[in-house]
Amino acid sequence: MNSPLSTLIVDDETLARRLLRSHLRNHPDIAIVGESDNGEQALADIARLNPDLIFLDIQMPKLTGLEVLELSGRRSGVIFTTAYDEYALQAFERHAVDYLLKPYTRERLDEALNHARHLLGRSLPDALLSEATAQAQRVLIRDRGQVIVVPVADIDCIEAQDDYIAIHAAGRTHLKTQSLNEIEAWLAGKGFVRVHRSWLINLARLKAIERQGKDGHQARLGRDLCVPVSRSGHARLIDAIAAIEGPRP
Repeated sequence: MNSPLSTLIVDDETLARRLLRSHLRNHPDIAIVGESDNGEQALADIARLNPDLIFLDIQMPKLTGLEVLELSGRRSGVIFTTAYDEYALQAFERHAVDYLLKPYTRERLDEALNHARHLLGRSLPDALLSEATAQAQRVLIRDRGQVIVVPVADIDCIEAQDDYIAIHAAGRTHLKTQSLNEIEAWLAGKGFVRVHRSWLINLARLKAIERQGKDGHQARLGRDLCVPVSRSGHARLIDAIAAIEGPRP
């Protein structure tokens, strides 16, 4: 059984800290070990407590949240909570887990926590598992000074391209610095199938499996997309379809 995630709340607004603490009561694997109301105190508390997870405001007295993150040297377990959207790119460049814009919903907070658990190698408590399964998941992409949020349900397919992946979604293609193996692991259980060494497809977008040449196949998706299917990928695809359809009478 996993030990609780020690969590530090950093925000100069008393009401914001109180509201976040209230939301976190719904998560039995979160243990709040401290609260900081300014940047200097946050820096000291991070060094003293070394929490697994930090909820970090940006605009605070003495030091900003970005300055706290830079000075602390933290590279994991930080979720920003702020009313300002213009710092999102800087936050993700500093390895932030997520960026919550105030006022955020409980569902959006839960989504950020699930992402943090995944990155920290923690499993979801049984009490929250069914609720998390129903939540929408999102992929965050940095693109020319902005952060693009792509719902997983909108993704048609994902293609490996050297050091990047190309995410094809809603008629657009977004490049993200990540390996296909990494995003395949993150998407496990979300209806995606590896049909080729360079391609993942969203099974919900599959329209047909077509022959390509003598022994090859391709997957036809929505929006006139065709994806090559290898021999092993074809077997995985057939197994995935059979698992959804169930045994035939």
